[in-house]
Amino acid sequence: MEQRIEPFVEYLAVERGLSLNTLDSYRRDLESFFRYLGPEIRAVDVRQIQVIGYLAHLRKLGRANTTVSRNLASIRSFYHFLVREEILEVDPTVNVETPKVEKRLPKVLTVHQVEQLLNAPDNLTPAGARDKAMLELLYATGIRVSELVSIQVDDLNLSAGFLRCLGKGGKERIIPFGEIAQQALLYYINMGRPKLARSKGSRAVFLNHLGDQMSRQGFWKLLKKYTQSAGIMVDITPHTLRHSFATHLLERGADLRAVQEMLGHADISTTQIYTHVTRTRLKEAYAAAHPRA
Repeated sequence: MEQRIEPFVEYLAVERGLSLNTLDSYRRDLESFFRYLGPEIRAVDVRQIQVIGYLAHLRKLGRANTTVSRNLASIRSFYHFLVREEILEVDPTVNVETPKVEKRLPKVLTVHQVEQLLNAPDNLTPAGARDKAMLELLYATGIRVSELVSIQVDDLNLSAGFLRCLGKGGKERIIPFGEIAQQALLYYINMGRPKLARSKGSRAVFLNHLGDQMSRQGFWKLLKKYTQSAGIMVDITPHTLRHSFATHLLERGADLRAVQEMLGHADISTTQIYTHVTRTRLKEAYAAAHPRA
């Protein structure tokens, strides 16, 4: 099993540039599948009936359709790879039906809630200045949290208000940000970052208390802290600010293609989910305000 899975994971890392978290997810899904099959079944001996049986097994365990669908996607990618490498001639997943997954509208904050959150850090401390700059930049650009913590000093053009960002698959995009984020970054870089750097020479923009690059997990903890201190009674993730960024732009007339480019979506259909959010919010506003709604 390991002899088959590891070359596949290496292919995903090199050819598709997937993140470590995504690679781990593929590996876990495949290991779970082969544990279900048992040690006597080799990867090359798997047939369609066994793939279907595994999906049924996941459903019996009470797994959601999203989980079942993700597992099938991992297995399918693995067997596409084996066929591509001419290890197999027939892909056992070809005619396996993908479970229908209901598209959920992303959670979005109101503009007022965003302002409460962005005003929560204490800007008078180095860590507070950093947190303020991180939150402002996340909302100003809609970047992913993994992209946020990876920003290097040379990626910022503070005078012009642009950020160079390396997204999924190492794709580069240039994203503008506004004056408020620009001011927060300038203040942090001049006043807060030198005190956090501890002369370590790190080129990462956002540093932790040890002077090392801030981690995704570290930012998650900070976000939870500021959500509570701001009195926001909504479960917020870093992606919530990304969703809010896109929705607020579209609500104010931004071009869908421009939003797609800033978010780094390969397919515009991914970005179009935010048009559904804006329509839903308009409908809610109408129902709340119109006397004959």
